Amino acid sequence: MDNGAQRTPATATPPSTPIPKVGVAVFLLNGSKVLLGKRLSAIGHSTFALPGGHLEFRESFEECAAREVKEETGLEIDKTEYLTVTNNVISEKVHVVCIFMRATPADPNQKPQTLEPEKCDGWDWYEWNNLPKPLFGPLENMVQSGYNPFPTTAS
Repeated sequence: MDNGAQRTPATATPPSTPIPKVGVAVFLLNGSKVLLGKRLSAIGHSTFALPGGHLEFRESFEECAAREVKEETGLEIDKTEYLTVTNNVISEKVHVVCIFMRATPADPNQKPQTLEPEKCDGWDWYEWNNLPKPLFGPLENMVQSGYNPFPTTAS
């Protein structure tokens, strides 16, 4: 018997429940170095992180990587490729599925600029085996697991 009341599908998310966001982070590699910036946002404040941000509606991972790196550092990127994905529950209200990409600067001599000073205290290149501390949680987890973003050379 149907009383005409509208039903909510079982898969619907209640409005008060936080939902995961999709982020894209970019291992921007220049020789043996990776570009990192010191975060100023509430989540991960004063930790070192890769350039990146949230995926926009209908945007490809490659488009998001290029847009975020350009917005944050002024750098154009090249040779963008997918590396891996991680599932990061950062707090009770923050859950980010992060798509990690690898790219190289289109011009390896161009210097990164700090174009969002309210979000980042500056960018610099760091040797992979001598990264600054502390690293942003998801990046720290990858480093601790032995992950290496540099391409392996075929023998």
